[in-house]
Amino acid sequence: MKNKIQGSFWLMLGLLLTMPLWAHHSITAEFDTSKSFTVKGTLTKIEWVNPHAYVYLESKDDKGAVTAYSFETGPPGNLRRSGILRTMFSVGDAVTIEAFAAKDGSKNLGLVKSFLFADGHKIVIGRDQAELEKANKNE
Repeated sequence: MKNKIQGSFWLMLGLLLTMPLWAHHSITAEFDTSKSFTVKGTLTKIEWVNPHAYVYLESKDDKGAVTAYSFETGPPGNLRRSGILRTMFSVGDAVTIEAFAAKDGSKNLGLVKSFLFADGHKIVIGRDQAELEKANKNE
């Protein structure tokens, strides 16, 4: 009887701990990977938190009007395993961000594909299917 109670306890605990994983979405639920846009501006905030890291940018148009943007990236652990570290980004950095567009039509929201910094170095967050196919042909 004691083993059944302990087994039930561990099963319930395991289910409770894994429930948040069931709620996780694919990127195609929120973003249209066939549509991308590019924005040049200054990083204003960096949130290196689970389940996704976020970066915020302000961009000025030709008339000086400022527009704020929010960009989602992958989980910090995945970024770190890919060699992308929080220390590579600083508030105030001038960057050009290429991102996938939001499916709901939000103009100021995107999923980061890449960062291009003022000094010319580039950080690519992920590779889309076309890039993978091109890389495979060149190898």
